[in-house]
Amino acid sequence: MYIMNCSKDQHFSQGTFTPFGKIKMNPSSGILNYGQGLFEGLKAHRTANGRILLFRPEQNAMRMKVGAKRMCMQAPTVEQFVNAVKQTVHSNKRWVPPPGKGAMYIRPLLMGSGPVLGVAPASEYTFITYASPVGNYHKGVLNLIVEEKFRRAIPGGTGGVKAVTNYAIIYKPIAEAKAKGFTDVLFLNAEKYIEEVSTSNIFLVKVKERAIPVEELFDAEEVFCTGTAVGVNSVNSITYQDTRIAYKRGAGTVGQKLYEMLTGIQTGRIEDKMGWTVELD
Repeated sequence: MYIMNCSKDQHFSQGTFTPFGKIKMNPSSGILNYGQGLFEGLKAHRTANGRILLFRPEQNAMRMKVGAKRMCMQAPTVEQFVNAVKQTVHSNKRWVPPPGKGAMYIRPLLMGSGPVLGVAPASEYTFITYASPVGNYHKGVLNLIVEEKFRRAIPGGTGGVKAVTNYAIIYKPIAEAKAKGFTDVLFLNAEKYIEEVSTSNIFLVKVKERAIPVEELFDAEEVFCTGTAVGVNSVNSITYQDTRIAYKRGAGTVGQKLYEMLTGIQTGRIEDKMGWTVELD
């Protein structure tokens, strides 16, 4: 794993590599006591001719900078972020699965590591990247249930950034959904508009970016989720107030076409006309 450190109001220094393992942490660190932390997620794909491609890593770097500003943290530069990701993948490239067998998931983590006994930004920050080979995030078809009691995020909160505190709150509704036989949860906002699934975005076709009332689930022909971990995954059904709504999936659907196009670009099978992929040196 790759590690960089910096003090408050300073810049991150040159990072170092160390074997993956436990890290020392002050019990009064900002991340442990007050959740001052962010993370990102991106993948490295191996092409048929053996190249290794990253997909838009600079966008992850910029999103972390936005999140760091919201959380009053120091952030690595875009160049430092991308370089750390590249070095992490390069050092673990033997673990990047062959085409069609998965990908390497890279986890950049930024946290307030300095001691702070009081509600205030930490005095020191640590940036870590590590990686692991992964397969498909969801196994089998995707059956969702609409969550009406718990909220994924609140207006004015940290839902717009990848704060570590955004995720523990979904454990209980997910556990309840799985106990009922569902794959995942579809969250609503306080006004009953569709928001997102626990670890991915949600798309309804046709294409129009707006707030979507939950009642429109009954009119949709096709629904799919997107995210770094899940890719593009068509939804088989959504259950709302004990009513199960089934959707189109498979060959010929928009979700399947987007999945094939996205994975084609990520694995080098389709020409990258947008310049989104970054080849590992």
